[in-house]
Amino acid sequence: MTLRYGLIGCGMMGREHIRNVALVEGVEFACVYDPAAELAEAAGELAGGTRVAHTLDGLIEDGRLDAVVIASPNFVHVDQIEAIARKRTIPILCEKPLFTKDSDAARIEALQAGFKAPIWVAMEYRYMPPVAGFLSQAKDVTGGIKMMTLREHRRPFLEKVGDWNRFNRNTGGTLVEKCCHFFDLMRLTLGAEPVRVMASAGQMVNHFDEIYDGERADIWDGGYAVFDFANGARAMLELCMFADGTIWNEEIMAVGAAGKIECRVPGPQRFWPEALGPSPEPEVTVYLRAPKRPVTEVLALDPALIAAGDHHGSTFFQHVRFADMVRAGGAAEVTLEDGRRAVLMGLAAQMSAEEARAVSFRPDGTFG
Repeated sequence: MTLRYGLIGCGMMGREHIRNVALVEGVEFACVYDPAAELAEAAGELAGGTRVAHTLDGLIEDGRLDAVVIASPNFVHVDQIEAIARKRTIPILCEKPLFTKDSDAARIEALQAGFKAPIWVAMEYRYMPPVAGFLSQAKDVTGGIKMMTLREHRRPFLEKVGDWNRFNRNTGGTLVEKCCHFFDLMRLTLGAEPVRVMASAGQMVNHFDEIYDGERADIWDGGYAVFDFANGARAMLELCMFADGTIWNEEIMAVGAAGKIECRVPGPQRFWPEALGPSPEPEVTVYLRAPKRPVTEVLALDPALIAAGDHHGSTFFQHVRFADMVRAGGAAEVTLEDGRRAVLMGLAAQMSAEEARAVSFRPDGTFG
């Protein structure tokens, strides 16, 4: 049986979904929609000449669809999920972040209570081979994680249609837009919820001279966020978006009484300078306290997966598992609650940096 998906949002990430779904056996995009007609037409061609819907309702009402993928700008995700829920009970894969302001959290809770199909939040980083390798070993290597550090050093924000990602009101802020992936990984790796965050972040190098319709961009490009967790562990995010010359885009480390584990991930292949030769392959290194003998595993990736997107095959592996869920009728691996908690962590970190104070979490993930 061939699964047929609808795609809402045909920009950069939407096209990555199309290229990766094309590699998944027995899955195809049967309909695409974007309010920018030229993007929708181009996506339809990329998907093999598939149908282009002219309205959101036109896609939602396509009775052939087995699931819907949402890859639209952050600030319309909740509206579009609710629009689907009013008309269909159908599995949804929604890109992160799930929402952009804390008042939307109640809308997510209503969906959790009332929508009967699974909604999978696209936290692709969980499925990157080096991160998956890190996750599978972290507890045993460390003997129980006490400290975790996630470092992302990368190029500035990419340009998006209409420059929507240059303003905090559209993205939720950098610590939501860029970093909810990492906050999701903190919760997943540590197996606990945060109780407090202290952050320092802001606009440091980029975007000062960017003016759109008379308004200067306010998106941040760097900072730190340190979280205390309920089980006594601590985790820190370090973000720098003016580190174009770096080798490793992401480095994730976990340390406990028994040892340390680290994974290192290079940036997207399409940005790697050809003059430097091939980019390095992702790595996972284990450091035991005894014996002191680091062991590194290099993870060579299929070139077809590298060519299909910017996330080292993770979008493909995510789609394989999502398709398995759609066929079997199971539950989402990354739930609405996972997506809600990750966004609330980002919003709390934004508040901490803006107000120069520690922000505490309540047991339900809300903060104040």
